[in-house]
Amino acid sequence: MADGVPPPSPALKPCLLNEIRDLHDVVITAVILPKGDGLISLSEDGTLQVLLKRKGDQYWPSIHHTMQTSCSCMAFSPETRRLFVGTVAGNICEFSLSEDYNKMTPALTYSDHQGTRMTVVLFVLEVEWLLSTGQDKSLTWHCSESGQLLGTYNTTACVSGLQFDVETRHAFVGDQSGQVTILKLEQDRCSLVTTFKGHTGNITALCWDPIHRMLFSGSSDQSIIMWDIGGRTGTAIELQGHKDKVQGLCYASPTHHLISCSSDGRMVIWDMNVTREETPEWLDSDSCQKCEKPFFWNFKQMWDRRRIGLRQHHCRKCGEAVCAKCSSNSSPIPLMGFEFPVRVCNTCHESIPEKDRVSTSTFHNSEHNIVYMHYESTIGILLTSGTDKVIKIWDMNPVLKFPEDKQFERHSDN
Repeated sequence: MADGVPPPSPALKPCLLNEIRDLHDVVITAVILPKGDGLISLSEDGTLQVLLKRKGDQYWPSIHHTMQTSCSCMAFSPETRRLFVGTVAGNICEFSLSEDYNKMTPALTYSDHQGTRMTVVLFVLEVEWLLSTGQDKSLTWHCSESGQLLGTYNTTACVSGLQFDVETRHAFVGDQSGQVTILKLEQDRCSLVTTFKGHTGNITALCWDPIHRMLFSGSSDQSIIMWDIGGRTGTAIELQGHKDKVQGLCYASPTHHLISCSSDGRMVIWDMNVTREETPEWLDSDSCQKCEKPFFWNFKQMWDRRRIGLRQHHCRKCGEAVCAKCSSNSSPIPLMGFEFPVRVCNTCHESIPEKDRVSTSTFHNSEHNIVYMHYESTIGILLTSGTDKVIKIWDMNPVLKFPEDKQFERHSDN
């Protein structure tokens, strides 16, 4: 198999429902309308479209609007049909959509990012707050009823991901340094709760599951980390299943599946029902912890033993520092998030049972380089936008199956 990538499962495959082509520019963000009756798309050149599904399941534009400046982000409230568009000039333009989605009326304009490019816009209906971040390294929140600025928090790096928990009023802020910051927002102030960092690249996507209280972060380092916020134990689970920058994350809470996509077009469906393990800390040692031969910086032992120093490696399963000869094997370790073969020491390689090498995820090729994804959990529909100026609509229900022991619980809820 190429690049050590597990093959896609023919039995579990997303169903491509539709493709929307002939778009003028790359769609940088889009949302699916309630019940899947249409979508709203925004291109970087400022083209804003509402596309409604007509006969034959074809999408036709009901609204085509060109913004006065280039755009960078968008937020939509389906309950109130309010649309918020962030621009490269640091403004947020609010629009109100008619019930039939055939008319769009301008409303408020918010301007508080010093004329710099907006990076994220997030509307929180429950508290009527509009959160936004820009390249001016600031997070602001407005009252969306009055348009009044409520507060500002200055970050250490440009923000590239933002999520919000309504119950605790915590904001999760991911930035280009790879750090995630948790802030407690109040009506007119905020306080720093904590920060944590596990990525070597910048944060490219954040996803918050308020039910299980888990935060997922994706990065340009091709990795995903699941942070167990609710458990209060500091547990962080790594998920290594991409070969390119992670572009989007969505969590299907009812079935406990994480959907991720990368810029090379790969979609991965992670089964989070399985019990996963934290990766161990890498241990420090001046010699191999298996054969005790010195590493190349251990001059004293090299001189005493009259031997050339060896290069240090680490076993991904136990974390021990080992030489190449004592770690000549590789193996996938799906329960630790390693879907591709990784270096393991010879001892661990023999101890991993065959059943623990079986992938817990499914891999799928979207056949376009993804720049954005949106998942509508109520109907199980996924939207991907690519650099090919094409939007693809996917039915994810064939892939997002309930575990057998959860089937009765699901039907009981219905």
